[in-house]
Amino acid sequence: MQLTQYTDYTLRVLVYLSLQPERLVTITEIADFYHVSRNHLVKIVHGLAQLGYIETIRGKHGGMRLAHPADKISIGAVVRQTEPNFDIAECFNQSTNHCAITPACGLKSILNQARNQFLDILDKYTIADAIKHRSALAFIVEGGVGALAVARSRKSSVA
Repeated sequence: MQLTQYTDYTLRVLVYLSLQPERLVTITEIADFYHVSRNHLVKIVHGLAQLGYIETIRGKHGGMRLAHPADKISIGAVVRQTEPNFDIAECFNQSTNHCAITPACGLKSILNQARNQFLDILDKYTIADAIKHRSALAFIVEGGVGALAVARSRKSSVA
């Protein structure tokens, strides 16, 4: 099972914002950090604001921030609200299902259990769990991935 790019970027935006709770963050800043399309992030930020996950402030000194503490934002809830469907096989969608063995096949039941367990596990975690290595993540955000590579090479050369 693969999440859509929209859901992937949505989770990344929430993680980034959770690392910056004391200030407003811009879409351009996040787009530059992740090397993703600013236009795509505009849609994601709009969706996150509509769902109530973030607050946006317009104007010259505007930006966005989490609307709730990171430990109150369920990853499972975010994924459910941003994925268009969870039709992991053709037989999950009655209107487009053309599989000849659907009436007698047990595969759909097995895949349905797997999908439900996937979502049940995501329900156990919050955005705060995704940033449990906060200092390492903050280092990356502040210094970029290049700074992390330098730190790793220094660590390996000392050993």
